[in-house]
Amino acid sequence: GSPIGPWFTNVQKLPLKQLGRPYVITDFGVKNDSTRVQTQAIQQVIDKAASEGGGVIVFPRGTFMSGALFFKPKTHLHVAEGAVLKGSNTIADYPKLPSRMEGQSLDYFAALVNAYGVDGFTISGKGTIDGNGLRFWEAFWARRKENPNCTNLEVSRPRLVFIWRCNNVQVQDVRLHNAGFWTSHFYQCRNVKILDAHIYSPYQPVKAPSTDAIDLDVCSNVLIKGCYLSVNDDAIALKGGKGPWADRVPNNGANTNILIEDCTFGFCHSALTCGSEAIHNRNILMRNCTVSEADRVLWLKMRPDTPQLYEYITVENIKGQSNSFLYVKPWTQFFDLQGRPDIPLSYSNHIQLKQIHVTCNTFFNVAISEHDKLAKFTFEDINVESKNPTIDQSVIDGFTLKNVRINQKLVQ
Repeated sequence: GSPIGPWFTNVQKLPLKQLGRPYVITDFGVKNDSTRVQTQAIQQVIDKAASEGGGVIVFPRGTFMSGALFFKPKTHLHVAEGAVLKGSNTIADYPKLPSRMEGQSLDYFAALVNAYGVDGFTISGKGTIDGNGLRFWEAFWARRKENPNCTNLEVSRPRLVFIWRCNNVQVQDVRLHNAGFWTSHFYQCRNVKILDAHIYSPYQPVKAPSTDAIDLDVCSNVLIKGCYLSVNDDAIALKGGKGPWADRVPNNGANTNILIEDCTFGFCHSALTCGSEAIHNRNILMRNCTVSEADRVLWLKMRPDTPQLYEYITVENIKGQSNSFLYVKPWTQFFDLQGRPDIPLSYSNHIQLKQIHVTCNTFFNVAISEHDKLAKFTFEDINVESKNPTIDQSVIDGFTLKNVRINQKLVQ
């Protein structure tokens, strides 16, 4: 990897007064009404702020329902403590537009909060952006019951936040809850800070399907710090493209320089996942975190129809409990070589696990195919309790173990 620059150490919150003129939506005719969809009225406030040189759109205490909102250059979003921006649960309130989903550029439904090309965009405040997702979750499970092999995109449902081609973005303090689909999706962004956010969608009594907390898709320089993440899918997923020639598609690309620290992970399929639509992830560090109900902590999805390179990934100073800790297996769901005669190779190298103190069922859950190449893994200062203590060193080319103890037994 490379040194961590000073940008990552500046975790200063942006005060409301620094974001420009405040535009309190109730001053412009928007009503505190949790049952009335007021998309047009709220959008008019955003447009007015943009036309007058920019400012911050303030949601005061109360509940305000809306469909898709589009923030413009020099505008920001502030959801005050006690305020709720509640998403409509009617898909017609989210127009279909050129977009990005699951590693593909395609037309898809807008999110509740959208920012395209809005450099310096900020979401702040201690209020809640609530996707009101129950109706979308129920529709998905009804479709999955009809067809167990249905794809995520077969059921029309919106993301909560979609930020595309925006640089110098900051999301701070806000509560992102009950997304209809992915919770927050950052695509082709640079310099993103997510500070002290509370991201939640339930896994019971109705599971909120595919509600990934944070999806990073072709992004560089990202700091995720002090967040709580509990969703019915992956907490932090690194994406960037899929398919047998995905590394040649201009809209795809790498995620680089990602720092995740001081976070707490509740229920999730994995705390940190590479894939399942990813071609290159480099310089990824997750440290000083607690896991409580994670099914996995680090998941490397080796997709056999996509060329992949995962490199310089470090997970250190992790405490808590999980089902598996390291999980590396082929991801074959929706496998499609699209006529390519050979299966592309995928590589994971320079993977480090350090200062790990967890209780789990399986610490080392790795079973690869001949198309997956694992090299230069280092395990250091690890002391875990695991029902399955086995570490198969033969699947990795260049495996270093330093002071690794499983069930109080030193692993040589």
